[in-house]
Amino acid sequence: MNVYNQDAVKDVADSLGINNLNDEVAKTLTQDVEYRIHAIIQEANKFMRHSKRTTMRTSDISHALRILNVEPLYGFTSNSPVKYREALLAPGQPPLFYVDDEEVEFEKIINAPLPKVPREVTYTAHWLAIEGVQPAIPQNPPPTETKIEANTQEASSTGPSVNVQPLVKHVLSKELLLYFERIGKAALDETNETLQTAAIASLRNDPGLHQLLPYFIQFIAEKVTHNLKSLSVLNIMMQMSWALLDNPNLFIEPYIHQLMPAILTCLVAKRLGGVDGSTTTSHPSEPPAHYALRDLSASILGLLCERHGDAYHTLRPRVTKTLLKAYLDNKKPLTTHYGAIVGLAQLGREVVRILVLPNAGTYEKILVPELASADRARVQEAQMCLDALKRALDQIRTEPLPPAGTADETLMKSDEEIRGILVTRVGGLLADHVMAHQSADQTILKILLST
Repeated sequence: MNVYNQDAVKDVADSLGINNLNDEVAKTLTQDVEYRIHAIIQEANKFMRHSKRTTMRTSDISHALRILNVEPLYGFTSNSPVKYREALLAPGQPPLFYVDDEEVEFEKIINAPLPKVPREVTYTAHWLAIEGVQPAIPQNPPPTETKIEANTQEASSTGPSVNVQPLVKHVLSKELLLYFERIGKAALDETNETLQTAAIASLRNDPGLHQLLPYFIQFIAEKVTHNLKSLSVLNIMMQMSWALLDNPNLFIEPYIHQLMPAILTCLVAKRLGGVDGSTTTSHPSEPPAHYALRDLSASILGLLCERHGDAYHTLRPRVTKTLLKAYLDNKKPLTTHYGAIVGLAQLGREVVRILVLPNAGTYEKILVPELASADRARVQEAQMCLDALKRALDQIRTEPLPPAGTADETLMKSDEEIRGILVTRVGGLLADHVMAHQSADQTILKILLST
């Protein structure tokens, strides 16, 4: 049985103006049409199977025609099924079906709104990994969450207990593990200062510590958290941090956010060392030893912001905001205020001129009662804060002198008038300090009067 009827061939011939087509010719054309239809369907079937589908689509037919070097079908595809309408012909003849194609006026097409312009193709670059560490950014997949407890409970309920090892175990070589243990023990050995110095020097100069860097950062964070009463441990941890920052062979930027809490803790913590929050020195007139630790932490903080502030644009503003909040909080102890002042001073003279000095008058309301207190320890803490403010004030000495003008005219006034202007700008305590040294150096006085 033929798939394509001879009558259909004759109808096509009649539509082309060929009348009385011979039956033999019609039969031959019918066989040729069937052959070509089979070839097209076979090729389309290949595209369907390679696409993992069980239904043949019109796109498969189009691909098959292209493979067979046949002129493709022109037009457009539609997601909705094709609708046919029936047209009645003369009586006794079969009905004629045709595609119901709606006529569209050109005016509607011309007046129709234009579609939205698609977005241009853009490309963005991001780091997949930095020194073997995947940054936690939206472009990268989230790290695999290992549910060790859930796996252990499930294993214990179904059979013998299973010891699930962390994924990072056995990554380091035995030599690196041994080096890490030796450095940790040497750093915490208070009886051998030579060994401590050698350990710090090794961290500052050795080039092969890339794999151990996250372990040392975690080691510092843990020791600072659990040894706030031991100044020796906190001191050596800050020296280790300084050594890691000074090592030119280490890429420490991905770990700054882990190192920063330890540095800020040693800078503005309420109590560092001893039960009462301080460790006395051999001489009563000397300040407690924790102030030296705060000064060291401030120096490390300033070094870190100076070297890596350009890579992390939010680092310096966030640190400044944290220290300024501690500086202006009257509920914080004076030891925290001291750490905040020296920390802000290490961030540069611009921070001192814009944030520290304008708030010195307000902060003076906290210092004056403490300086007049009968408690000797409170007086010493207040005096340390005042000395820190004076050292911060001396930093603006390196600023360029303002042009001659208002400042020079103000210097012609009396000392009382000049002091009154300074009191409104930096408070009475710092104003007295500036006035006491104006005869020797008027640089700071000119800068303050010009602001």
